Amino acid sequence: TFVVTGTLPTLKREEAKALIQKSGGKITESVSKKTDFLVVGADAGSKLDKAQNLGISQLTEAQLLAMLAE
Repeated sequence: TFVVTGTLPTLKREEAKALIQKSGGKITESVSKKTDFLVVGADAGSKLDKAQNLGISQLTEAQLLAMLAE
């Protein structure tokens, strides 16, 4: 399960979500203990804070694209 937050360098948020879903990933809008990855862009805010408190893995746009390419 993925949550996307902040402004990504090259992808629009909706594009990132579409790529994740196309690869079989699930998207949610809020961070919870069920979240596997937080895709972090610039100005991430409170979702990043919550993910850090829950120990959720964080990915940059580049890391996300590399993961989806595997």
